[in-house]
Amino acid sequence: MKDVLVVGAGKIGSTIAEMLDATGDYRVAIADRSADQLARLGTGPGVERLTLDVADGEALGRALAGRFAVLSAAPYHLTGKVAQGALAAGTHYLDLTEDVATTRLVKRLAVEATSAFIPQCGLAPGFISIVANDLAGHFDRLDTVKMRVGALPQYPSNALNYNLTWSTDGVINEYCEPCEAIVNGSLREVPPLEELEEFSLDGITYEAFNTSGGLGTLCESLAGKVRNLNYRTIRYPGHCAIMKALLNDLRLRDRRDVFKDILENALPATMQDVVVILVTVSGWQGDRFLQETYANKVYSRPIGGRVHSAIQITTASGICTVLDMLADGQLPPKGFVRQEDIPFDAFINNRFGRAYGQELRQAA
Repeated sequence: MKDVLVVGAGKIGSTIAEMLDATGDYRVAIADRSADQLARLGTGPGVERLTLDVADGEALGRALAGRFAVLSAAPYHLTGKVAQGALAAGTHYLDLTEDVATTRLVKRLAVEATSAFIPQCGLAPGFISIVANDLAGHFDRLDTVKMRVGALPQYPSNALNYNLTWSTDGVINEYCEPCEAIVNGSLREVPPLEELEEFSLDGITYEAFNTSGGLGTLCESLAGKVRNLNYRTIRYPGHCAIMKALLNDLRLRDRRDVFKDILENALPATMQDVVVILVTVSGWQGDRFLQETYANKVYSRPIGGRVHSAIQITTASGICTVLDMLADGQLPPKGFVRQEDIPFDAFINNRFGRAYGQELRQAA
């Protein structure tokens, strides 16, 4: 059994711990600075619970000593501290962050690491890059790569057409920070909440708009190989206009703590969600200009007798799959590992990766 530490006992961290513990192949501990949060966990008795403030470097070092890997499901602003602790302890490091600055820090740390540093192992960034890179490999020359992902309520019931399904801090961060893209062959920063578009899938109309972090390291990997590359978050129509009014006109982007409090007290969470994934790649196969598309929907469902949301399932499955592949020797044991370096077939056939299997799609 391999010892692993999950940092963060929220919705995603608890699901990761449950999934890993259920295999019998990992000895799992989960850490959080809130003892109350740990006490509320629904994990089994096999999961050790540690009260830990990752800002305390010495305590973090003791918690990491001798561990095979640490999986950070902590808020994005704490992830860098976990990565620094992993470097000092020589522990394999995986995270879920969508924060661009944090990923740049992880990449710098990985240069001197004796273990693997694998950031962005969730849905977007994460699985979306694995899909996009796999489709891109079907072409002799690339033209455009479009990546679209959204975690949405199955039954929207407010003007935002939205419920809280994951980290409020993460949502606000991706709506406020600059977004990377490749435009006409040049790497650019484009503003969030812009370039609004609409599309339909399975008879349902959605909108999509720029958000930060979803591309992961794919801009760097495909630089010079693609004319246009972009990532946009999927929502139901009308969401973007209201968010722009709140963040820009009412200037809540400058008062993120206030905005977080408003959202968490006005928007109920839901377990009845759906994750929508759409990747479209166009380019040349020989002398033919063609397009290929991956489309998938993942719904909430019971795991281990308890209902888990679709965003819990997809995000936790992503990082658990990467951990499994690392443990099995399918990924480099040292240095920085990009999501797009992970083979799609190996991922989707993994016991955790099968959560993304399209045979699991169901009618909304």
